[in-house]
Amino acid sequence: MRVLLTGATGFVGRGLLDRMSTLVNLELVAALRRPVSGFPEYVTRLQVSGLEPDTDWQEALKGIDAVIHSAARVHVMHDQVSEPLAAFRKINLDGTLNLARQAATAGVRRFVFISSIKVNGEGTSGGVPYLADAQPAPADPYGISKMEAEQGLRALATETGMEVVIIRPTLVYGPGVKANFLNMMRWLDKGVPLPFGAINNRRSLVALDNLVDLIVTCIDHPAAANQTFLVSDGEDLSTTELLRRMGAALGKPARLLPVPSWLLVTGAAVLGKQALSQRLCGSLQVDIGKTQKLLNWTPPVSVDEALRKTAKHFLEQQSK
Repeated sequence: MRVLLTGATGFVGRGLLDRMSTLVNLELVAALRRPVSGFPEYVTRLQVSGLEPDTDWQEALKGIDAVIHSAARVHVMHDQVSEPLAAFRKINLDGTLNLARQAATAGVRRFVFISSIKVNGEGTSGGVPYLADAQPAPADPYGISKMEAEQGLRALATETGMEVVIIRPTLVYGPGVKANFLNMMRWLDKGVPLPFGAINNRRSLVALDNLVDLIVTCIDHPAAANQTFLVSDGEDLSTTELLRRMGAALGKPARLLPVPSWLLVTGAAVLGKQALSQRLCGSLQVDIGKTQKLLNWTPPVSVDEALRKTAKHFLEQQSK
């Protein structure tokens, strides 16, 4: 099988490269915008102009059986462009559908689209998790662009017969993780007291290894065709519990102060940090029952094992 991967230099893409190197009878082609040094030799590299609405993918799609599309204009906390929705649509909607149409024309059998849990919404309440086939409710331009891409891909699948698989990850963590997750590890490593000792939310996360395992499963699993899947580690954690277990993985006790979550939310609102407080104090749970049942899939890596691997990489980088 010959597989084209977009977003190969990203966090998820790098994880896929590592995993796919172990698979037999699979030839991996990576679409790159520019030459990359130190890229694995076993990967065929093809340069493309980018994920634009008019990119020519014909050369990259020759002989391809399946596409894993992980490239995107990603969500950022403080977007500086004047029209964020138009910017997200250009890449995540128009660029994606341009690639998918050319893939269908080239005879690609399956298109695996890495979407986002933001298509479902920003958070859950009452212990009721998101379901894969529930009504979407995106609340920001990034989530809207991903939802519209999903809709376009489903229509294209009906029109052309190319199978489409949609995967919506929750927050992904693992070796090399950035943003808030990395900041939390830094705080814990330094022994900084944190006001997160009394947060009783529930959040679904997904280890990079677990997400990659599901993506690889969806390349050719018969039951995955034209389905949408949610993915997580199968164990939901409060922010307080996550910090304690992350601290244990780092070998550093988490110094957590029991500040009531309502006080944190109020303070964040005063400072204009509502989005951050939602991530730290709010809940976001997903039900992966459909994923497990249809694909006979179970997350292969436990939360604690994934945290240990993430912490080991972090500490190695800190010592350099």
